[in-house]
Amino acid sequence: MMDKYGYDGPVQFKPLSPWTYFWLTVLYSIPLIGLIFLIVFSVDSSNINRRNHARSYWCVYVIVLILLAVLIFSGAIVFPTIFGSFR
Repeated sequence: MMDKYGYDGPVQFKPLSPWTYFWLTVLYSIPLIGLIFLIVFSVDSSNINRRNHARSYWCVYVIVLILLAVLIFSGAIVFPTIFGSFR
């Protein structure tokens, strides 16, 4: 039997609806609960699309942490130089 998206394959590969992506994004945005669900969904193999969506959030978190580290490091170098010239 086909569902409303026309998919008639295994449940593991069932496409997610746009609303599911939206609510998963909202769920991942909740501070501690979202992190727990993000960890669970990124290793769960019951739906490949949900797992890949969770893994893409991990990629975004890693990129943001790297950019934050670069900005903090560059600010730690530039900040004393700028304010040291006012003495």
